[in-house]
Amino acid sequence: MMYRICQTLLRAIFATLFPLKAEGLDNIPASGPVLLCSNHISNIDPTTVGVKVRRKVHYMAKAELFSTKLSNAFLRSLGAFPVKRGGVSKESIRLSIQMLKDGHVVGIFPEGTRGGSEDSMGKKGAAMMALRSGAAVVPVAIIGPYKPFRRMKIKYGKPIDMQSFIDNPSSDVLDQATERIMTHIRAMVREG
Repeated sequence: MMYRICQTLLRAIFATLFPLKAEGLDNIPASGPVLLCSNHISNIDPTTVGVKVRRKVHYMAKAELFSTKLSNAFLRSLGAFPVKRGGVSKESIRLSIQMLKDGHVVGIFPEGTRGGSEDSMGKKGAAMMALRSGAAVVPVAIIGPYKPFRRMKIKYGKPIDMQSFIDNPSSDVLDQATERIMTHIRAMVREG
C-alpha cells in the first residue's frame, strides 16, 4: 500500500521535474522472479528504475538508513532491505536470491558505484543472483542527465538469455555472465 502511494506521488514529481519517457515496460515479465540490471548515474536511480514499473521493485540500501524504527518500517514498506557499508554482504546476496526465488522483482546496479564510464566493468553479484535464482535478467538503461524540466529516458530491454551459463558452467562463468549483462546495458545506453 505504502509503495503504491509513494509510486503515485513520485510519478507526479517525475512528470513535472524530470519528464521520464519509459520504453520496453512490456519486456518485464508480469510474474516470476526478475532481476532489473541498470547503469548507475545518480543516487535517485532506484526511484527512476522503479517509478514506472507495474510490479514492486526491491533494492538494497545502506544499513545506516534503517537506524530508527520509523525509517526502518518506511524503507521496508518501500521494498528496500539493508546492506552493510563497505560492500554487499553475503547476507544481502542470500536475501536477494531468496526474494528472487520467491518470485519478486529486485533492482541492482552491476557497476556497484555511480558514474561508471561507458565501458565500466560490472561486479559479479548480479550474475550470481540471476544464475542461483533462475530469475529473468532485464537490462535497463537510464539515459540523460538529471536536469530539471529536461526529458529523460529509461529503457527496459528484452530478458537476456543466460541459459548457456547454467547449462555449461565453467570456472569463469560469472565473469562471462556479468560481461553479457554489461554488454546489453552499454548497448542500450549508446543507442539512447
